[in-house]
Amino acid sequence: MLKSVDVFGLQLQTFGIFFALNFLCWAAVIARRLKELGKPVDWAYEILFVALIGGLVGARGYFLLQNWDEVKDDVFGNLFSGAGLIWYGGLIGGVVAVLIWAKWRNFFSLALTDMAAIGLPLGYAIGRIGCQVSGDGDYGKASDLPWAMGYPHGSVPTDPGVEVQPTPIYETLTMGLLAFVLWNLRDRFKPGTLFGIYLIGAGVERFLVEFARRNDSVVGFMTAAQVESLIMFVLGVVWLLVMRARNGGSFVADEPPARRPAKPARGRRPATA
Repeated sequence: MLKSVDVFGLQLQTFGIFFALNFLCWAAVIARRLKELGKPVDWAYEILFVALIGGLVGARGYFLLQNWDEVKDDVFGNLFSGAGLIWYGGLIGGVVAVLIWAKWRNFFSLALTDMAAIGLPLGYAIGRIGCQVSGDGDYGKASDLPWAMGYPHGSVPTDPGVEVQPTPIYETLTMGLLAFVLWNLRDRFKPGTLFGIYLIGAGVERFLVEFARRNDSVVGFMTAAQVESLIMFVLGVVWLLVMRARNGGSFVADEPPARRPAKPARGRRPATA
């Protein structure tokens, strides 16, 4: 495990490095999409800035709410401590912040939701690499599967000799695949469709991976994350139904995506009519 990296005498936390990389990659994707849509590319950095601030506030606030009994005696101190960020809180905070930005920029558009649909799973996949490398406790239950592994030197170490399911790897692969698929579908569906697909895909992914993780059940057999995932799934289905009704019963874009002309083979002149 690699909990931190020494850079000129400065210890940088591995998770923080991948957290920053997540936003850099997201900025590149959004900038590319804004350019394709004919919007100012600089907006990508504005979006990322407000999403970062809103996401951090939301993730931290959600953690405090979930652990109120442990933090209520020192809310201010726990608010600014270095631990405790929850993905769903970050998602809610980031969305609210970006919506405020969109109102300011007069860019309330379904194209914005589809950009988020690509960036969110990409960022999640990259962030989980940081979890895997640092061994921060997001791994799964003890297992004897061939690919099970131990995290004896992680930020939250496993017991010596104990191997667990590497759930961060599962999530990096599945959410990375979801981001790749959504990126390649970005011009094939009407605006707003990709966001619904993202909600469904992300909800299913987290619901299933929770069976391999160590979180306690809160409703029947379901963990808190599974309840939240189920809500995401339902919202995704409702969103797609609304988009379908809004678009006359079809999700498919009216025109196929523009294609660049193929380059002529090296050493040959292009054919002429």
